[in-house]
Amino acid sequence: MMNQYKQMITRQRKWMFYLLALFVLGWGFTPYTRIFLGLLLGTALSFYSLWTMQRKIDRFGQAVAQENRATGIGTFTRLATAALAVIIAMRFEEQFHLMSVILGLMTTYVVIMIDFAISTYRTSKGK
Repeated sequence: MMNQYKQMITRQRKWMFYLLALFVLGWGFTPYTRIFLGLLLGTALSFYSLWTMQRKIDRFGQAVAQENRATGIGTFTRLATAALAVIIAMRFEEQFHLMSVILGLMTTYVVIMIDFAISTYRTSKGK
């Protein structure tokens, strides 16, 4: 079970890196620099949120397994990161497209849902 969890984490991080690379290419090679820079900012901070969430969930699971007191999973940190992204986008409007930043912030959840759908499909097809 733990091996599947580690594989899931690795897949999700890998997809986030691919998206970040795609957004860097879009920023560098298209005339839509504000949009891709917004996507890049939002996705980078979304990736940070994913990383902290996965780390805290891992610690949460270890605490439960050892019957220790479990701490939260970092909801406040994720909300503060999203607020930071919006503040940066609003402060530097000439560089960042605000709606792109907001879409970038949601990429983690889209990646998680797509990864879940694909793994569920593969599991059901394998039976």
